[in-house]
Amino acid sequence: MAEHEQRAILHVDMDAFFVSVELLSHPELIGQPVIVGYPGGRSVVLSASYDCRARGVHSAMPMNQAMALMPEAVIIEPRHEQYYQFSRQIIGYLQSITPLVEQVSVDEAFLDVTGSMRMLGGPVAIAKSIREEIASRFGLPSSVGIAKNKFVAKLASSYAKPNGLTVVPPERTVEFLHQLPVSKMWGVGKRTAQSLHSLGIDTVAQLAQMGEKRLAQHFGEHGRGLYLLAQGIDDRPVQPIREEKSISAEHTFSEDIWSPDILEHELLKLGHRLGQRLRAQDKSTRSIGIKVKYQDFSTVNRSRTLAAATDSSSAIGKEANLLLRHLFPLKQPIRLLGVKAERLESPQSGIQLSLDPMEEKTRDAERVVDLIIQKFPQSSLGPARFLDTKDK
Repeated sequence: MAEHEQRAILHVDMDAFFVSVELLSHPELIGQPVIVGYPGGRSVVLSASYDCRARGVHSAMPMNQAMALMPEAVIIEPRHEQYYQFSRQIIGYLQSITPLVEQVSVDEAFLDVTGSMRMLGGPVAIAKSIREEIASRFGLPSSVGIAKNKFVAKLASSYAKPNGLTVVPPERTVEFLHQLPVSKMWGVGKRTAQSLHSLGIDTVAQLAQMGEKRLAQHFGEHGRGLYLLAQGIDDRPVQPIREEKSISAEHTFSEDIWSPDILEHELLKLGHRLGQRLRAQDKSTRSIGIKVKYQDFSTVNRSRTLAAATDSSSAIGKEANLLLRHLFPLKQPIRLLGVKAERLESPQSGIQLSLDPMEEKTRDAERVVDLIIQKFPQSSLGPARFLDTKDK
């Protein structure tokens, strides 16, 4: 067998991750339909329990549509800092299995366990151990796909959901792929799927039979890539280092907002989320930006470079509000606010200490909260000023 066929790749995917994390704090809701998202009609679904999904509710669906499909569902507002804290701990655990861990989102990662099998057993044994450990240590369900490459492993994990394990042996890779609809392929969106359907291609098997030359004639290099994937060929390595160039957080209001007080308060909350994510990733930022989407959907972006890098939630929120104030007086109300941290650095580059003792006390308090959340992931800690504020 060729070297790439000898690899054992796992795709670990947390099941309804945001919902599962919330159920740890709300065990009384286990077995009930749950949606994570803001209840405003213009907000979108961030995560949904599987009974909701069975009724057609899915991530990124407008909340008003989701509530119409599942009016009995319990809506829980998201706590992003909790999700990133769990994510960081889970990735840390996976890295104890193999150094070849590629995190692709907050709730999924690829693992190349080829070099770990001599000590830990075959890929199935490793996958079972991972699922059991995630369940016992974190109280969360997960699904794992096992295959000879990343493309097939990710497909396999989707068939394992929820809370399952799917294995695609190397010798059965093509058989597994060719039974699938072509829409399951990476790189086949709605437009490409329509083009393929117009050519009489509905399955991966039909795609493979069309041949590389004809696919390239119709789709160029993208067609060549689709042909290789249809043959189960994907030599991409698992890449452990995925440096983020920026991180961001956004909030869509349930009603368009004029009030400077509400807008500034929301930017402080978004800054709080970003600061926690920066500290969790051991990063600081030298540039803060805001995104403002008005009532008519026109968008304005503003940013500024900081005198020194920071990972302080309070400092990020203050800088974001300085940028917002330059837009006053508003010409129309705002429907969405976002904050972005760019030009990320490692702490070795140095964080400027403030001459204001209150700022240093705030930074110390933020780190204490981080440590408490790390030790008790189900806890819900944050600044007192965020407790009872609602969109107005």
